[in-house]
Amino acid sequence: MRFLHTSDWHLGRSFHRADLLDAQARFIDHLVETVRAERVDCVLISGDVYDRALPPVDAVRLCGEALRRLAERARVVLISGNHDSVHRLGFGADLMDAAGVHIRTDFRTVGTPVMVGDAAVYPIPYLEPELVREPWGLRGRGHAAALTEAMRRIDADRAGRGAPSLVLAHAFVTGGEPSDSERDISVGGVSTVPAEIFAGVDYAALGHLHGRQRITDRIRYSGSPLAYSFSEEHHRKGSWLVDLEGDRLETTFVEAPVPRRLGRLRGRLEDLLADPALADHEDRWLQVTLTDPRRPQNAMERLRARFPHTLALSFEPDDDGARSARRTWSERIQGRSELDIARGFLTEVTGADPDPAEADLLEEAFTACRHREAAR
Repeated sequence: MRFLHTSDWHLGRSFHRADLLDAQARFIDHLVETVRAERVDCVLISGDVYDRALPPVDAVRLCGEALRRLAERARVVLISGNHDSVHRLGFGADLMDAAGVHIRTDFRTVGTPVMVGDAAVYPIPYLEPELVREPWGLRGRGHAAALTEAMRRIDADRAGRGAPSLVLAHAFVTGGEPSDSERDISVGGVSTVPAEIFAGVDYAALGHLHGRQRITDRIRYSGSPLAYSFSEEHHRKGSWLVDLEGDRLETTFVEAPVPRRLGRLRGRLEDLLADPALADHEDRWLQVTLTDPRRPQNAMERLRARFPHTLALSFEPDDDGARSARRTWSERIQGRSELDIARGFLTEVTGADPDPAEADLLEEAFTACRHREAAR
């Protein structure tokens, strides 16, 4: 059996206000051609199909077209991620089964496989721990407890089949390397789950982290098909081609087309504008950090005269004492979780760190917001 593992399309997402829908459409073309050329039996899509719970109309249209084209050549198994709306993505799932597109967003389906030939594919949609804790009678809290119970159900079904098995899951597995573009899913400050949870399956197709990663030979992230933050500047984007025959597993990475390379520059404005060695960066999407002692006038306009695709600009003066004082709030919160930002804001306006009761209240508020969004 031949599978193609992809994830984290984030249809509808932009990149620092640059529209990515055309690039996402080109990736879909590439994916369909890969399925045709490599004679793929089943496409595994491990969550975050959309970038938000209420996606734009063009993104929904592109998703529908992608699933129709893929289903013409292969079976498709798809799970919801933490960015997807369970109800919107899962609408009509039972009807789509007949077309060979198996969308799983409901935790109550965990443990029931989609049979692809003689292989059992077990989809685990993104599990918000507090939403499954009571229905599943979980003793612990957090993602590890939820996924442990999910795998217990899967293992019970696997034991009676003796068939090759694959699992789709959307989670942050220990050993994975995050980037700046993933949404924080931590519960009680903990977001990771141990890789040992997936012991025994022939292949675990993971989603959530945006970099291509090998946790073990049998546990992998495909990563996102496009870069969604400048921290992904050196990522190789694409999908895993997975050949499974009995106990034998072979994987090959299929690189996706790159719409525009990324780059990061740092230095004084006049030096960046005059340096001939930076000619290679003139066609890249750029993040630029200026280190001039004083903020230059019309910096973005001057940069774009040479580097027309400059998207992000920040200032960090050479003078270390001035640097912290002159950083904007947006620069100081870059790469931090929503909860950490809220704690920092409270410290900023009150002059003191939140006390334990305030910290607990903040965490409770963010958890409630995440639960409400997951239930939409």
